[in-house]
Amino acid sequence: MEKVPMTREGLDALELEFKRLKFEERPAIIRAIAAAREHGDLSENAEYHAARERQSFVEGQISELEGVISCADVIDVASLDGDTIRFGATVLLADEDTDEETTYQIVGAYEADINQGRLSVTAPLSRALIGKTVGDSVEVPTPRGSKSYEICDVKFK
Repeated sequence: MEKVPMTREGLDALELEFKRLKFEERPAIIRAIAAAREHGDLSENAEYHAARERQSFVEGQISELEGVISCADVIDVASLDGDTIRFGATVLLADEDTDEETTYQIVGAYEADINQGRLSVTAPLSRALIGKTVGDSVEVPTPRGSKSYEICDVKFK
């Protein structure tokens, strides 16, 4: 598997979720399966089947997180500087149509959360921004048509 770029905060969050699933969720599901088995006939036991489905889902999540964590390439954003946008940069953009300003940090795919302003490095906007500097203009295709942004500021924090 290839390396997965991420910030220290992103890796910490994934490790926390991995531990929660493995040491809290998994044992709870095992207890639920054991309790459902005590009810008798498993072929018509909805509680048993629901617990088994949940177990399958959680085991898949654990396996995926384990793989991602083992391939994590942690990039120390605090040690980066400059005015060229790259992984870890926090970018202030101005919509060229509305002058509305938005701030995004370019992070790894597994830690992206658009509601928190954390944009995946693989997102179309991120790909358009990487390599650009303050004052540059970028055009990004969106489902509603092309959007243009001006880069107002670049920081590494």
